[in-house]
Parts: sequence; structure tokens; C-alpha cells
Amino acid sequence: MENIHELTRRKFLAASGVLAGAAPWGRGFQQENKNNSQGGQEIPLRIGHRAANMNMVGNLEVFKVAKQIPGLMGVELQVTAGKPSLLDLDAVRQYKREANRWGMIIPSLAGVWSKGSSIRSPLAGIDLMQSIRASELLGASLILIAFFHLNVPDMKEEASYGPVVELLHRVAPFGADAGVTLGLENSLNPAENLKFVDLIDRPNVKVYYDLYNMAFYGYPADAIPGIALLGKQRICQVHVKNGPNLIAEPGPIDWPAAFEAFNDIAYEGWYIFEEEPAQFTDHRSQLQMMEAAKKNIEFVKQHCRMPLG
Repeated sequence: MENIHELTRRKFLAASGVLAGAAPWGRGFQQENKNNSQGGQEIPLRIGHRAANMNMVGNLEVFKVAKQIPGLMGVELQVTAGKPSLLDLDAVRQYKREANRWGMIIPSLAGVWSKGSSIRSPLAGIDLMQSIRASELLGASLILIAFFHLNVPDMKEEASYGPVVELLHRVAPFGADAGVTLGLENSLNPAENLKFVDLIDRPNVKVYYDLYNMAFYGYPADAIPGIALLGKQRICQVHVKNGPNLIAEPGPIDWPAAFEAFNDIAYEGWYIFEEEPAQFTDHRSQLQMMEAAKKNIEFVKQHCRMPLG
């Protein structure tokens, strides 16, 4: 059985060659939107949902379920979770077929770390390479690279952030060859993220912005201003969540103001729902999840506008 780990391990350790393959389906979608915008048409609002927060990791029916939610265009999958995981090329092919079957996009992959691994681990480069490979095969244009708590570098100490910067600087060209952006989600504040991505200095290394995380990790006042600080050039994708509540309900983030800030920078990327599992503690049925997603999508549509070409 083919395994992505073996394919990418050889490439990463050799630090040479190009990730081969036909142009992914996801990039075709982006080009279509670009062409539409050139005629002055509004780009479709790109809204997706995490398979993990749909409680459907490793379930090929995730696209069928997503298709039943009006306004939902894509599903963010997990790389290393599920049985089989996306390290299995046969599973990758099955997911791609099912996404095509239901007309759903796979905008991004998350869950890139193997068991016990992190961005500071010796095998971090291998984990990232195999995730890039899976993304290319699936037509996903982004991988979410998460690092929190003790795995976050101290941006005041070069000895702390230097090795992580070097790792991402080294891996980024492989992502660029595959048409894949490396989206960084972490517990740094916006100013630290700005410094971080500028030090890496690769055009396909950007911030996967999560306002709720900003508040959770102690930067509530910086969450919305951070959108303008980082700007369209450095924000590649956005998580939308409100803890256990619907987006329209009270929470640590003023979502109407946040969406207006995204409108102001002409953000045209994906909004990915990452609703906390606690929302479904009392009603874990698929129907309840779908109803919550429908309400959240309507709220996003009320406040977001995509830029005109």
C-alpha cells in the first residue's frame, strides 16, 4: 500500500526535486473566481466547515452531509486523524472522488502533526511535507499549521523562534511548487504574527486567523485591530467560532465588527466554521449540527461581502 510518509520523507531529506502532479481542482476553482472578478462580478462567499467539528473525521459521507447545508461550499479535512488517515493514498483518492461526487471543495487540511509530534519536533518537516503532498493530491490549497502553548516560540528570543522560522522557510518552497499555502494558527498576538511571517519571508507562508483564539489566549483588544494590521497580504484563511454558542449570540468577539474589518481589507478567502463540540453536548445529532451551521451561514452572509474585480 502506498504511503505519503515514505514519498515525502525521501523528498524532504534530499531537499531537492519538485512535488509533481496535475493542477489541483481547488486551484481551478480559484482561477474561475479570479476570472469572474475581472468582469466586475462579486466573488462567491466562500464558507466551509471543519470535518472535526462536524464530528465526521474519517467519514467519507462528510461531503454528502455538507452538501445538505445551504451556502456551505467546502470541508476542511484532517490529515493524521481518522482510519484510514490521509497518509494513505488510497484514502486520499476516495476522499477526492467523494468531494467531486457531491460538488464540494476541500479548501484546506488541518491536523498535520503525527502522534507526539509538533512544530518543534525533529520530524516536523516530514509531517509538513506529507501534508503538502496530501493537499496537492486533493486539490486543497492550504494546510493549517497549528502550534500553541509551549510550542509557540518566544518572539523576543531569536534562539526560540529561529529554528521554527528556518524550518518553515525551508519547507515553504515545496508548498509553493504544489500550489499550497502554509497557514499558521497559534497563540501569538497579531503583532508577533506579523513579525513571524515577515521573518520567514515566503509569499506562501501566512496567518490562519482565529479571532476567538486571540481572545482566549489573552489578546481580546487586539483581535479585530489585528485584521488591519496583518492585512489581506498576510491573512490566508479565517476560523469563525463563538465557543459553544452561535455566531450571532454574545461572546468575546464582536463578529459584525470583525466581518466589517475583513470587508475593509477586501478579504476574499475562506471562512471556516470551527464550532466547539460543547455546542452539541446536549444534542449530538447530525440534524442539530446542520441547523446550527445554517444559522451561522445566514449570519455571515448578512455581514460579509466579497470584493468586486
